[in-house]
Amino acid sequence: MLDHTFIVEDPASLETLAQIPDMGPDDARHAVERAHLALVPWARRAPQERADILMRTYELMLEQSETLAELITRENGKSLTDAAAEVRYAAEFFRWYAEEAVRPEGSYGTAPGGTSRTIVTHRPVGVAALVTPWNFPAAMVTRKVAPALAAGCSAVLKPAAETPLTALAIADLLSDAGAPDDLLTVVTTSDPGPVVDAWLGDERVRKLSFTGSTRVGRLLLRSAADRVVNCSMELGGNAPVIVAADADLDRAVAGTMVAKFRNGGQACTAANRILVHEDIVERFTEKLSEQVCRLEVGAAHSGADIGPMINERERDRLNKLIASAVADGARVTCQAQLPDLPGHFVAPTVLVDVDPGAALLQEELFGPVAPIVVWRNEEEVVELANATEHGLAAYVFAGDLAYSIRLAEQLEAGMVGINRGVVSDPSAPFGGVKQSGLGREGARDGIRAFQETQYLSVDWPQ
Repeated sequence: MLDHTFIVEDPASLETLAQIPDMGPDDARHAVERAHLALVPWARRAPQERADILMRTYELMLEQSETLAELITRENGKSLTDAAAEVRYAAEFFRWYAEEAVRPEGSYGTAPGGTSRTIVTHRPVGVAALVTPWNFPAAMVTRKVAPALAAGCSAVLKPAAETPLTALAIADLLSDAGAPDDLLTVVTTSDPGPVVDAWLGDERVRKLSFTGSTRVGRLLLRSAADRVVNCSMELGGNAPVIVAADADLDRAVAGTMVAKFRNGGQACTAANRILVHEDIVERFTEKLSEQVCRLEVGAAHSGADIGPMINERERDRLNKLIASAVADGARVTCQAQLPDLPGHFVAPTVLVDVDPGAALLQEELFGPVAPIVVWRNEEEVVELANATEHGLAAYVFAGDLAYSIRLAEQLEAGMVGINRGVVSDPSAPFGGVKQSGLGREGARDGIRAFQETQYLSVDWPQ
């Protein structure tokens, strides 16, 4: 047994899954040293060579998709359906950026004065420090690793202490696909602060890509300012779902179920506030409650729809928010049955008559609770939707497409799903406004995040 380890447990059964190295600042700096040595040889490789390794990693992920899904379910608690979907989604980032790696951007032109030529090109930013959360232990890793490597960067990765096993498995697949040693080093730790501080204090680290809470993101931005480290931040969300009077109710309920309960509600894009027009709120609530009450809660790897919260702290926090809302007058219309298991379970719950000032509506829920708020006119619902410091995702369900787009354009959100409950796609720029983050992941934006622009001014006598 190693001297310094920590335990990874199944949040449904509380069973110990593994003991893994508990690394510290010295390990973090050593990882940067290795990444720094790997950087130049990797950046000099032909784009096609980098692309081939990423594509092979994509293929390996699909070949081992069932094993990866089972691993995600065990350490994260999400349903097998959600885990399998995550593996497919996560693998797509390797395919997408394998294709982007061979599509370099640049330009050439005559300077206005006519005496020189301007060549604009892009180069790797350098060693990238990647910090990922527990809620999507595969997708949050590949969404950062794939574009970083495609751009020609090397990387150090700190996965969440709750779910490091998936990150380690992906790193192994990357190695099996032919990635050079030390191109990606995973640093596992139960105390992330000193590890990330060591990276931000190392002059060889030129990029930080972080996904996590807004609170931690603010702290990291302050630390990164000391060396003006290039930062991408994907932070918290408080997504509204707007259901208009002319919405197709069945479609709206189905979309809300996905937006709210996918991943057990533990997603930054998850629906936090369900804003329903007064003309249809009773029918919508009835249909939604009927669907929620059918959800099976339990050990997700046994086939349940909703697994546990990631830990006891999150379970207790969410239960307190529900109790506080009910004490202030909210009414429970549905609460699914809890299993007789020792894990960190919260019953999927639908609430109505929620006070607009309730903490339940102000905080990111990150769990299977659906508060419904009534609205009456467009001005009111836009104000309700935008009444948050966050601006990551939003959802609009309406029969009139022009009206739904008009609503969407008034929302302070980086992504808006219209008549659908999913906004994430490797080919689309993922990210938010306000305090939901800086920059974008996915699409062409994702690879740009790991590049610096350089221009050459070439003397060209007339």
